[in-house]
Amino acid sequence: MYVYRLASILDDLERIKSIDGDGMRNHLGRLPEFCEDAIERADKLEIPSLVKVSEDLSIQYTRPKKIIVAGMGGSAIGGSILKDWLRETLPIPIEVPRSYTLPAYADRDTLVFAVSYSGNTEETLRCFLEALERRCMIIATTSGGMLQEYCHGIGIPMVRLPEGYPPRSALPYLLLPLATSLRKLGVTLSLDGELEEAIAVLREVVEEVKPDTPVSKNPAKEVALGLEGYIPLIIGSGFYESVALRMKTQFNESSKTPAKTEVFPELNHNMMVGWTERRDLTGKFSVILLRDQQEPDEIRERIEATRSLVLDEGAARVMEIWSRGRGKLARMLSTLYVGDYASFYLAILYGVNPTPIPVINEMKRRLEKAGNKRALRKKYKKLTTG
Repeated sequence: MYVYRLASILDDLERIKSIDGDGMRNHLGRLPEFCEDAIERADKLEIPSLVKVSEDLSIQYTRPKKIIVAGMGGSAIGGSILKDWLRETLPIPIEVPRSYTLPAYADRDTLVFAVSYSGNTEETLRCFLEALERRCMIIATTSGGMLQEYCHGIGIPMVRLPEGYPPRSALPYLLLPLATSLRKLGVTLSLDGELEEAIAVLREVVEEVKPDTPVSKNPAKEVALGLEGYIPLIIGSGFYESVALRMKTQFNESSKTPAKTEVFPELNHNMMVGWTERRDLTGKFSVILLRDQQEPDEIRERIEATRSLVLDEGAARVMEIWSRGRGKLARMLSTLYVGDYASFYLAILYGVNPTPIPVINEMKRRLEKAGNKRALRKKYKKLTTG
């Protein structure tokens, strides 16, 4: 009876609308459209051969030997997905430091993507200025703010994003321009085939997971029902590590709940031991396994063995999300999309508006009072005036 009542909540469109006061459902449903718009915007990007920052400081744009994606939160996850998507084909390394500073190796041969949806992310602005100092190649992705101001001021190439979306719902804008920029710099070959397939697959998935598809036919609603009252534990492998991280952060921000990730095969060397004795604690977790029809035999064997050894008995329940499509990007994004909607539906079950993130906004307010942005403006002025 309890499960039936919960299921009826997720099939009540008026109730969903009343809880989702800021319209997160509308942003979610437009993901395929956002992908197309992001590609179109990125295609217009013009990368110069030289940017003169000041009389004493210039940046030359050539084929990079290293890539760094400087971003935080929803603006950084695109870099993680890019890294997992291309790591078996890209001949150069990608790092996503999620920090105030760049790695020591960042130099003239390094491409730094400065990614901040708002354009005011303190850590990203610090990395941007450090990249200027080190004469790194810089490409920015933003909807405005100080980052746009800095780019326009000295001619740093920038992909301008539409304003007004929560950063987590703007993922295509924070991922696909990075891939397009790499093609323009000669790092990758054309990715058009993978992009087209991924968008087509997403259009299929959205029909299954959108609010007016009932629980009985909606995999995202089923996942949310299995998570209600428990802590989500998302387990991926290989290039699904970033997808698992994306799901974790979606449950944090949209569902307003703690969540955790693990990854195969690493968890077989530590995590599973922690599940052998304290069933009173592990029973608080509901597990999501990210699965792929093309997963290697050795990973499939590990998943099945781990499930039978510790997960099935130790967790409240174990669920699986299977990817769609042939190409790696389609498989990653199709899995991620189910997770995005599952986090939305879990928020509905908890009766919380998925969009607001008041504690993050309060943190930003307190940091603003500390005067860090003033110090950033001072450093920018010093760098650009020589």
